[in-house]
Amino acid sequence: MKRETSFGKTLKGDLLSRLLSGKEQKEFFHFLERGNWLIFQDVYPQMLLYEESINRHTNLFYLLPRFDVSKFMYVLWNHFWQTKDRYTLAIALVINEQSYLEKRVIQNPLFQKTVLETLKFQIQELFSLNQILFPYKKTDEAKVIGQSIYHFSSLHDRILLGKRLYDLLFDETFYEQIYNWSIQQPHTGSRQDYWPEIFNDLNESTPEEPFKRRTRNCKLKPGANRIYSPKLQFAWSDVDHVAAEKGDWYQDWTVLQYLQKHIKKVNGDIYEDYCETLERIELAIIAKNAFLS
Repeated sequence: MKRETSFGKTLKGDLLSRLLSGKEQKEFFHFLERGNWLIFQDVYPQMLLYEESINRHTNLFYLLPRFDVSKFMYVLWNHFWQTKDRYTLAIALVINEQSYLEKRVIQNPLFQKTVLETLKFQIQELFSLNQILFPYKKTDEAKVIGQSIYHFSSLHDRILLGKRLYDLLFDETFYEQIYNWSIQQPHTGSRQDYWPEIFNDLNESTPEEPFKRRTRNCKLKPGANRIYSPKLQFAWSDVDHVAAEKGDWYQDWTVLQYLQKHIKKVNGDIYEDYCETLERIELAIIAKNAFLS
């Protein structure tokens, strides 16, 4: 199933593929892929039941336990059906998906050993190499807003990240522009979709070509090749998953505190951070090559 984060596709791109071995790329990918598959198979029946409830003008959420959906979401879907409180439902889904992943992925001994406890994953977090971006169109130029991911292994931090991303996405300043870009731009999974000046879904470099820095302040250096960012369909093969582990994550009512709204406005300025991330990765490649030479 091809549903993964941008980092998953980046593993096959022109930069991280120079830092990680083939084995490491596969381990990182399966970690990300398992998490995204689990989220999808949990939330998809919830969306279908909501759609059918609308069509039939009746509450069908009593069927949620048949799909092993948490009793937490059973309560929150019924609350939404009565109140039409979209914010509370959206944040409840964030809490649910991240809590659902906690034991199945984040605390999974295999992923702990092969990904979360590895030095390269820790370095990735140390240097802020993960960002979630929302592209949008302003005049004729594509822009981005987003958030950096810190402390990925922390359930608390992942939930707060989800809340900030919600606030950004539905901010009245950006929502319409993000929405318009998303419906007008074909989605290939390549960063070329929103940044063709820097990225290309065709590899312009040759294997024997020594790596040199290509970017400075989010612009290509004169004569430099664009960074290879493959389309999703060419990045990874489809994956067959084993069934999701049984069990309801909800045990502690204190998670309800996360349903409170943010008071402080979220700052989505991420352009400079993302530019610095590209330069950090390039410097890391050069350092690795120098060490191995």
